[in-house]
Amino acid sequence: MTDAMTSQTIQLRGLQEPATIRIDRWGIPHIKAANEQDLFFVQGFNAARDRLWQLDLWRKRGLGLLAADFGPGYLAQDHAARHFLYRGDMAPEWTSYAPDTQAICTAFVAGINAYVEFCRNEPSWLPPEFSVFGTHPAFWQPSDVVRIRSHALTRNGLSEILRANIMAMADAETDLLRFDLNPPVQPQPAEGVELADISMEATRLFKLATAPVTFDKARLSATMDDVWRWTEVTDLGDVIERIAEEGSNNWAVHGSRTETGRPILASDPHRAYAVPSLRYLVHLEAPGFNAIGTGEPTAPGISLGHNDKIAFGLTIFGADQEDVYVYRTKDGDPEHYRFGDGWEAIERVAERFEIKGHDEQTLTLSFTRHGPVLYEDPAKHLVIAMRSVWNSPGSAAYLGSLSYMRTGSVEAFADTLGSWGSPSVNHVCADTAGNIGWYTAGFTPIRRNWEGLLPVPGDGSHEWDGFLPPDQLPRTFSPAEGFVASANEMNLPADRPKNAPSIGHEWAEGSRAERIKSVLRADPKHTLQASMALQTDVHSRPAAVICGLSSGLKGSTVLDETHQAAIALLDGWDHHLGATSAPAALFEVWWMKHLRPALLAKFAPNETVRQMLLPGDVDYMLALLSEPGSRWTEGERDEMLLVTLSAAYGDCSKRLGDDPSGWQWGKLHQILFEHAAGRADTGLSGSWNVGPLPLGGSRSTPMHAAYRMSDFGITAGASVRLVMDVGDWDNSFCINTPGQSGDPRSPHYSDLAQIWARGEYVPLLYSDSRIAEETVSTIILEPAA
Repeated sequence: MTDAMTSQTIQLRGLQEPATIRIDRWGIPHIKAANEQDLFFVQGFNAARDRLWQLDLWRKRGLGLLAADFGPGYLAQDHAARHFLYRGDMAPEWTSYAPDTQAICTAFVAGINAYVEFCRNEPSWLPPEFSVFGTHPAFWQPSDVVRIRSHALTRNGLSEILRANIMAMADAETDLLRFDLNPPVQPQPAEGVELADISMEATRLFKLATAPVTFDKARLSATMDDVWRWTEVTDLGDVIERIAEEGSNNWAVHGSRTETGRPILASDPHRAYAVPSLRYLVHLEAPGFNAIGTGEPTAPGISLGHNDKIAFGLTIFGADQEDVYVYRTKDGDPEHYRFGDGWEAIERVAERFEIKGHDEQTLTLSFTRHGPVLYEDPAKHLVIAMRSVWNSPGSAAYLGSLSYMRTGSVEAFADTLGSWGSPSVNHVCADTAGNIGWYTAGFTPIRRNWEGLLPVPGDGSHEWDGFLPPDQLPRTFSPAEGFVASANEMNLPADRPKNAPSIGHEWAEGSRAERIKSVLRADPKHTLQASMALQTDVHSRPAAVICGLSSGLKGSTVLDETHQAAIALLDGWDHHLGATSAPAALFEVWWMKHLRPALLAKFAPNETVRQMLLPGDVDYMLALLSEPGSRWTEGERDEMLLVTLSAAYGDCSKRLGDDPSGWQWGKLHQILFEHAAGRADTGLSGSWNVGPLPLGGSRSTPMHAAYRMSDFGITAGASVRLVMDVGDWDNSFCINTPGQSGDPRSPHYSDLAQIWARGEYVPLLYSDSRIAEETVSTIILEPAA
């Protein structure tokens, strides 16, 4: 429904006092209510107003209810999703995040349900996707907000299974091409676990449970005979790349290093691109509480943004929150597995699944004491299961923000972080008193006798000993350097005791963090404009390293005309992956399509192993190229550089034409915001896609823009960006993309896409006077009689 349709007075059952939603020209809603219960009620109502299809699909995917709407092609995904729901006691769950979490979630879903009820009475309010698929939005329960875990980011269960397979077929050194381990450690198989027994089939349930919902004609028309053919809805490589790419950048700069003397905080979370965006900007105001920022529209509150005293942002921190367990079953009785000195029964739970056009089905879910069963092999007397922090109360994604978004200082912010369970993150914050802080948070299992890098026995010999207390995770308060920053890199303190419990060993590529910190160190008078430029910075560290190596080849006697032309094009380049840059096009085609595959083939000749290594650890591969060491010679390295550079130049000529002056990275590297229904062959949904739009950057630049290897189509990066002037709140900026609304009929469905693609921002307005100046639509909500 459009804003023109919502500029009116609406009466709502469940609302205690009048409230208003003012929508500014950029689609950002500013909600004002008389009390917090009404505030979260209206937040839920407004989220449904803009994102009802997204909310409804999120809920049905998470709860395992897709098949009831879309048919047998979705039953396997439903079955997988239900394995990873929170199934514990709700009493500690509700009190884990904030004392009033249950009241907040109850009000929030009541608001969603109020909008759903309106749509049932006024079908024209329904987003058009419902009529395309012939479905209807469902009413929510408060527990739906917290029980769904499988949309969150945790690690490293799939990685343990991959490492086991790679080590079984090659060795631990080969696996470093996939994930370099830092702090360095030599993974050792646990006694009693044969790595060759860890089937790749054990990845299937988890990747299916965490997969996005896809629509295409074949899946929608699947029959009951096809149910278990739809377990490979996404390739394993896609899952691993998605996990590797969904990071973030953030920083907080102390006032002593800014032009104004006030702190600046910037945050741009990275996730897979889609329409609508995963994030939603919203302003929430009630007596005693006034906060603006972004979160996921399916949850109350905000997780990145500011209130009147403090600004906050987050990135993913590489704490290891999962373990894979291997069990030996009893001879002649595969229903029991060894634990301690006895045997325990696998828990089998029968659940009913509704299926569109078919009779209800009953399927079995299986669990051990540690978590969902991923794989069973009765012939080998083997069961594999996953333990995750998701099983613990307090690990619903981002809900810990309900505590910290209402604090008033950096110190008070830190005191709330025992309420933050998942995902594990780097929080940065800054307050109006001038303080800044960096705090890592998230449930971090204490492993007394292993590092969490390979599957371990489930017999009781490898148990978690609780979680690390929040104050034993890395943190710093107003450091002398004058800023804090993170970009998913390995940032454990160098002086952390080597015998301290392992936190994690797998981290994102260090290129973004290295660039961000070098820019901030060199800028003693940082500005908002500088932060915005840094969020959209496209400097590539891999380009700087590899082009530095190739420049040393200019005098080689073996250069032919193609080599000379390629080296000349890269010579003098500033290593910025601009959308209009010809050298950027050549470099990315060279690095990702030719040099990287050649490097992996050199050190992983087994093709099966090589596929498991993708997309590859950039830092490790750059080190191999920069310092050949004992693994190969400089001559072999230089020959690989020349051969692959020549091939890349020819590849670019085929893709972009023979004249390099016409080459542009943005002609290859483009973003298409694809609606989930875009491939459903409905005749309408294709028009809901936004783009394609040319874009610079790569997965290695601060402006994160990861892409598919097949066609360079951009898949992940920052949809939301926030840059906040701490204390002068109206002087803050933001951008969401492609727009705030998820309704294709709304003027705010795609209105921010071009602004975002140009690297520009819109105001993040906070004061009543500035909001009034930019309001284009007002919704007045009144209690129903």
